[in-house]
Amino acid sequence: MRIARLETPEGPRSAVAVDDRWDFIIDPFAREIIFTGDSTPMDGAVLLAPVQPGLVVGIAHNLTNNNHVLPIQAWQKSAHTVAGPGDEILAQRGVGTVNVEGELAVVIGRSATALTVENAFDYVLGFTVANDVTNVDQVPVDEKNFQSKSGVNYTPLGPWIETEVADPENVSTEVAINGEVRARSGSFNLPSSVAATLAYVTRWLTLEPGDVIMTGAPNTFVAVHPGDRVDITLEGIGTLSSTVG
Repeated sequence: MRIARLETPEGPRSAVAVDDRWDFIIDPFAREIIFTGDSTPMDGAVLLAPVQPGLVVGIAHNLTNNNHVLPIQAWQKSAHTVAGPGDEILAQRGVGTVNVEGELAVVIGRSATALTVENAFDYVLGFTVANDVTNVDQVPVDEKNFQSKSGVNYTPLGPWIETEVADPENVSTEVAINGEVRARSGSFNLPSSVAATLAYVTRWLTLEPGDVIMTGAPNTFVAVHPGDRVDITLEGIGTLSSTVG
């Protein structure tokens, strides 16, 4: 099932893809999806970020990138940085290189504490594309990832949530800048599995419906400049497009 969040005259509404239309629903996190009975054509629909998370968690796979003693470490990114498909990333000026990072993002479906690798996906609503925009040169001077990860529209999400992904551990990722593919990889290259990531985060923190876990960039980062168009495609999910301002 494909779940999107649409801009409508009544405000943001969630909907499910059915043929060539979006059928509106009451609550995407309900145990049973209830349709409202109204719909809108896909053609011309304006997609928003598919979820408004209360919490966005990023993952640093430290063991492969530096000499940190931990193999995995989580950090929080402000939910105020979330943007939707087509929104402009307002790249910070005068702070050095700005990277986009194509990542598989997990959308939590129900309250989750102390998950295991075996049951982690039982608590997931679905998966979407994330772009973890980063001020790279701020990383060495800000170990908390505040300066490096903050910015207007620094976390594009979308274009929708896919609830049925054949194998979250084997999703290919492609990052294109101005139509040219600059990076190819996938969740199969992450040092920590997606399930292990969820188990790690929920060992310390309870996740709630709508929270988003970005699973990390397996060498899917590319430097961008004002005027660039960014297209991040995750196999079986979709393409998230943004412009850089």
